Amino acid sequence: MATEILMPALSPTMEEGTLAKWLVKEGDSVQSGDLIAEIETDKATMEFEAVDEGIVGKLLVAEGTEGVKVNTPIAVLIEEGESTDDIVVSASPAPSVPASAKTAAKAPDEPAPAPAPAAPKSPAGTRVFASPLARRIAADRGLDLGQITGSGPRGRIIKADVEAAAPGARPAEAAAPAAAALPTGPATAQVLKMYEGRAYEEIALDGMRKTVAARLTEAKQTIPHFYLRRDIRLDELLELRAKLNTQLEARGQKVSVNDFIIKACALALQQVPMANAVWAGDRILKLTPSDVAVAVAIEGGLFTPVIQDAETKSLTELSDTMKDLAARARDRKLGPHEYVGGSFAISNLGMYGIDNFDAVINPPQGAILAVGAGVKKPVVEPDGSLGVATVMSVTLSVDHRVIDGALGAELLAAIKDNLENPLAMLA
Repeated sequence: MATEILMPALSPTMEEGTLAKWLVKEGDSVQSGDLIAEIETDKATMEFEAVDEGIVGKLLVAEGTEGVKVNTPIAVLIEEGESTDDIVVSASPAPSVPASAKTAAKAPDEPAPAPAPAAPKSPAGTRVFASPLARRIAADRGLDLGQITGSGPRGRIIKADVEAAAPGARPAEAAAPAAAALPTGPATAQVLKMYEGRAYEEIALDGMRKTVAARLTEAKQTIPHFYLRRDIRLDELLELRAKLNTQLEARGQKVSVNDFIIKACALALQQVPMANAVWAGDRILKLTPSDVAVAVAIEGGLFTPVIQDAETKSLTELSDTMKDLAARARDRKLGPHEYVGGSFAISNLGMYGIDNFDAVINPPQGAILAVGAGVKKPVVEPDGSLGVATVMSVTLSVDHRVIDGALGAELLAAIKDNLENPLAMLA
């Protein structure tokens, strides 16, 4: 019996992708877990594993095809003895445009994904059919696949089924991402008419820019933002950082002001645990660890890699982790698990000389801290005298559905206290 291979959702934000490269050809035999294609998402190029075993009867989508919608058939597997003449495809791939100037981001020496666990059997002894990703998630969460009903082709258990079976997970039918929409505004024809006779260059939107545009528009339209601002004195922090870096120099290490900010925010989320939360549609999820996302600018967009358990890491561990994540983000080598999640984010434009700004919350996170430059300013000392201090302006953008004003103020006060008393963060 012929089996369709569908365009996979390789990340929670993926709505469509580019079939960058086929790793099989028609007539090849494949087993479950074999690599069959490279799929370019909005963030990176990732390898795609076969779920079923069989013979590649027909490749429905050509290499380099852009805009292939998730769950669109891209190939068909047949069994021994079947003819390709008998293949009937349930839906044709959506019209798309061949990629012309795109370069796959996967490095040649990037390690292949770890092999998936063998397919388990149900208590009755029959084989349970599940995708490799579903089996990995089930193993991580200690779930019995034999007790889960599959919604994939021929009853196969897929990622959404496993997530729906986990405590607090979303229903399977709600797990599929909503269709991405580009921001509304004047129609293309209207804008082109406005600039008739003027010299310009058209820049096509790649997958990342489309996703950034859609998600930020959605965030501003649907999240009730409010903003809290504080000035933070950095003199003690800068003095401590200088001493630490003098000692770390022999080990080839160095910590930045941003590393202190990550640490301060991670500890503040522990000190104000009700603010360590995300919006989950019909409920709020209060996280236990401090998983902090940090915005990293790359060509054509940005990543927000997440440092998990940031409250448990030392400054040097945070520094090493952040450098690694930032480097791989710029090379587009991050896996989805490294930029999905987190309850809180940091966007630092201080190194660009920006004094202050308001950042847009990245849903479903509850807040984001916008960090400006540390600059010398006149200040009034506690005894009333005038002095000069290095002052950094920060703005906390807060989702009012998750965090109320007083709670947001408490969180920002904890961040300020941690940064102005940096020695206590090392205890």
